[in-house]
Amino acid sequence: MSDEKLTNKKLKVGIVGGTGYTGVELLRLLSIHPNVALTAITSRGEAGLPVADMFPSLRGYVDLVFTDPAKANLSECDVVFFATPNGIAMQQTRELLSKGVRVIDLAADFRIKDIPTWEKWYAMKHACPELVAQAVYGLPEMNRAAIKTAQLVANPGCYPTAVQLGFMPLLNAGVVDTGYLIADAKSGVSGAGRKAEVHSLFAESSDNFKAYGVAGHRHLPEISQGLTNIANVKVGFTFVPHLTPLIRGIHATLYAKLTKPTDLQALFEDCYANERFVDVLPKGTHPETRSVRGSNICRIAVHQPQDSDIVVILSVIDNLVKGAAGQAVQNMNIMFDLAENTGLEVVPLLP
Repeated sequence: MSDEKLTNKKLKVGIVGGTGYTGVELLRLLSIHPNVALTAITSRGEAGLPVADMFPSLRGYVDLVFTDPAKANLSECDVVFFATPNGIAMQQTRELLSKGVRVIDLAADFRIKDIPTWEKWYAMKHACPELVAQAVYGLPEMNRAAIKTAQLVANPGCYPTAVQLGFMPLLNAGVVDTGYLIADAKSGVSGAGRKAEVHSLFAESSDNFKAYGVAGHRHLPEISQGLTNIANVKVGFTFVPHLTPLIRGIHATLYAKLTKPTDLQALFEDCYANERFVDVLPKGTHPETRSVRGSNICRIAVHQPQDSDIVVILSVIDNLVKGAAGQAVQNMNIMFDLAENTGLEVVPLLP
């Protein structure tokens, strides 16, 4: 849609895939966004069902019914969010872009620029490789200027958001060994999505803690690509994810080796001084996942244990908000020249 059509009007917003955790999180945030008119929410399996019947938390906020994707008039929207499994957005994005609709994909279809790498990790052929080069990687703290004019935004993954924000100040300053970067990251069970799988059953995940994907995780090439872009040199990066008995939250413990003396606290505070959604904690503190639950905030603390040359960064986010839907709304705000925090001033939930 042209900018003229947006004058004095709310943005018409469509969501493809409204029944998953990121879909309902988008609904939660967008339903109270002052500049948004929710226009269409699609679901093949739940077409015709009132949204509030599936998600009673949205009663009084969302009065739409789920629509079959084939019948949803998404081309009338100003922006469409894809809160779908990998491989769906790439089937529909070309047509939407041709109608002037801007697209934000919360899955991984447009994140990785090297098509063979994407096809290897996601085990399918890419349907529109020509759009991958056009897509802007939607980490605002890295790509704000490009996001502003983007027609297609690839919203980052949850692990990649926490890890890249943690390493960014060090790589920007060129003060660490780029061949020695390690991320030891933990995620809540909601990161696996809203589907029935044995490993995410209550009896399987509760009172348990385990690593997974040590030989390789789909977010590895995305993070490596991002860190390489920040550092302007290929990085050596090790990533080990873990599953924790939490519903929401990511805690990334990051390690790097200093190459020159650095005031780490000042470096991080200066880097994020003007970022509303990155909070650098005082020296010596330890961020907790519950301190960001339900919010779009990433809280970071930086340590240098025993005055060694090893830097330890602690980075926490809510995987469904700053790690998914909240960051997508942040990107929408940037794309349509709205205040970046519009609709996102949510105080974290405690306890």
